[in-house]
Amino acid sequence: MAVDTSPRPARTLRFRSEAWILTYHSVSDPADDPYGITVSADRLDEQLTWLRRRGLTGVAIATLLGARTAGSRGLVGLTFDDGYADFLDEALPVLLAHGCTATVFVLPGRPGGSNAWDPLGPRRPLLTEEGIRTVAAAGMEVGSHGMLHRNLTALPDDELRRETQGSRDALTRIVRQTPSGFCYPYGTVDRRVVESVRAAGYAYGCALAPGALSGPFALPRTHVSHADRGARLRAKEVRHRLLHRSAGTAAQGDAR
Repeated sequence: MAVDTSPRPARTLRFRSEAWILTYHSVSDPADDPYGITVSADRLDEQLTWLRRRGLTGVAIATLLGARTAGSRGLVGLTFDDGYADFLDEALPVLLAHGCTATVFVLPGRPGGSNAWDPLGPRRPLLTEEGIRTVAAAGMEVGSHGMLHRNLTALPDDELRRETQGSRDALTRIVRQTPSGFCYPYGTVDRRVVESVRAAGYAYGCALAPGALSGPFALPRTHVSHADRGARLRAKEVRHRLLHRSAGTAAQGDAR
């Protein structure tokens, strides 16, 4: 029997980074902003223009994950946490002007309320139930941020289920569509919280810096502030790709 002595294809590592997801909160006047989470509408426009000039388009997370599964590139995830009412008048027109979509993570336990969890203020109004429906009707994805914006890792099991399963049920009633995404308040998550989100039927969960956790229920994100312009955004993109690389092997040469 002849022995095949031809060289085998080389095996090389190819690194594939996690999807780049940007985190916004309020879009309004950033003058009074003790937490650095407010971006003006003009700055949002500038940031989306920077993305488009680099061949990138901002999309909702469900769209982003589906596109990556299909092998599509050139997309960046856009998320808006807390469900501030200013999204409708300030953020939405800018997104639509750039042909972008986004995921808005809302708090169905605080319709028409305010960000009472922020001790330093300022108080900003949250979307009403009608406002949430308007967001969905405009083509944005609506996801859950829990019921009341609580640190889920500190809650007993029954209260955790109310924040995960309960908020999913509430949003299904409000928008007449079952949400597929969950965002952990404060970006804080552990394995117990991940399992609660998974058991509630969500398809993915967004964190900030998930640490050792990985996968669709611990998606890392990049915080965006009013100070972020081209150079800072580029630095944050590079940092994200370096921190969240996953290695796989790929063959080079003809298959044998």
